[in-house]
Amino acid sequence: MDVGIADGKIVPASGSAKRIIDASGLAVAPGFIDPHTHYDAQICWDGAATPSSWHGVTTVVMGNCGVGIAPCKPAAREIAMRDLVNVEAIPFEVLSAGITWDWESFPQYMDAAARRKPTLNLAFMAPLTPFRHYVMGEASMERAANQDELLKIKNLLGEAVDAGAFGFSSTLLNQHMGYGARPLACRNASREEIKAYCNALRERGKGAIEYAMTRQIAVLEEPEVDLLAFMLEESRRPVTFIAMFDRDDLSEAARETMKKIQPLIRKGARPQTSPLPLTRELVMRSPFAFAAFPAWKRLFEDTSKDAQRAVYKDVSFRKQFRDDLKSPTTFADWARITVHEMKSSPHLEGKTVAEIAKERGCDGVDALLDVTLEDDLENEFTVQSWNTRVDRMTELLNDKSVLLGLGDGGAHLDMLCDSGYPTFVLGTWVRERKALTLEEAVRRMTSDPADFFGIRGRGRIAPGMAADLVLFDPATVGMAARPEKLHDLPGGGKRMVKRSRGVEMTIVNGEVIWEKGALTGAAPGSVLRS
Repeated sequence: MDVGIADGKIVPASGSAKRIIDASGLAVAPGFIDPHTHYDAQICWDGAATPSSWHGVTTVVMGNCGVGIAPCKPAAREIAMRDLVNVEAIPFEVLSAGITWDWESFPQYMDAAARRKPTLNLAFMAPLTPFRHYVMGEASMERAANQDELLKIKNLLGEAVDAGAFGFSSTLLNQHMGYGARPLACRNASREEIKAYCNALRERGKGAIEYAMTRQIAVLEEPEVDLLAFMLEESRRPVTFIAMFDRDDLSEAARETMKKIQPLIRKGARPQTSPLPLTRELVMRSPFAFAAFPAWKRLFEDTSKDAQRAVYKDVSFRKQFRDDLKSPTTFADWARITVHEMKSSPHLEGKTVAEIAKERGCDGVDALLDVTLEDDLENEFTVQSWNTRVDRMTELLNDKSVLLGLGDGGAHLDMLCDSGYPTFVLGTWVRERKALTLEEAVRRMTSDPADFFGIRGRGRIAPGMAADLVLFDPATVGMAARPEKLHDLPGGGKRMVKRSRGVEMTIVNGEVIWEKGALTGAAPGSVLRS
């Protein structure tokens, strides 16, 4: 089928085209829509939302997990940035140098994004933390809102949705600590507050909810199930929650949770998963992987190297960490943590913490922390955790209620890069493992998220739809196996990226933004409005 483009829309092909693109041998698909990113700050310096744009993504949904940078009063900017440091592991120096702060309210933030003329389309969720902080100040990190505060927050959320936000987001996760190592402000929202915020969507008949709910990955306890049912009822809108991973340490967790929530799935609940094995970098200067352990709270209170070095040396800290590991809700498998980079002792690279502990005659706690101190906290580990069993992941990916995403683009910059998941799906799960058909994989990454969030006019190839397209070679498409280090963040900050393969061309609103393995410099993206 020939596809025509005019004025940024898909039209019937005609013989009067200014340019003809020969797509012989390629798949032509709608541009991919990434439902779970954290590009809230990055769009200030990178309108292409790289590396998502390298992988055929044409629309990114940001503002997830209840953390963001709008609304924000000038006096509270450091608090907002520290929230991003602790929750999304984005260095403070990068945020301080890169965020433009040419807004205060959430509608002003969206307008500022539009003025920058982005490369990709930007869709915004309203993250609950900055809204609570805007009204309550630092009390938002300590308590629930009173009735007057609740109404003000609800009105601000409503204003954001009226301006085009696609709903709101929040979190319950213990590791989501904000400024001063206190709970992220949205975690203190009462049931009465959640009702009010859900009602704001219900009153408008639009918007979705994204919630980080699984305090234990892939496990929804009864209080979380009850909250999910409550939000579905009070909002009458769809709710996606994270994270539904396959865990080989809790072999039946994902299956049991999916079975338990079937009645809620029929009412609009959508568990969200990543199609990638969860392998991430662990940088001991930003130890987010251990943030759920109570002992590690100290590492986020003062993030200077001297303070962190003192904690790692502290015998009482090590004892408390060992005590934390005895809890059934925590997990650390030293055989899955591998030394990735170590300047002082490169001979340790490639060895697991379990192997080092055995060689030294100590336990994993001492091995991990001693190695860290030996390298003056500059060493890096890789942590392999979940989504590794091909048969169980095939089962999960074929469940049409599961929303594909969790690429976390823009977050955890120095430890992982999963934002290329669309090309991984096409190369690994479609071509190599044949777990999904090409057509179903494309649907799950285009029209499915568009329909969930209410992103109209995108996600399909049909006359009148926006001309967001990706052309790829099904025989070669994929994501690079190993990450690459770049020092291209504001102030020269480091990040990990993964390149794409087989993505021949990407088109946003009718303009080519990616061709011959590089961005073209075009900036045709727009801020999408609900």
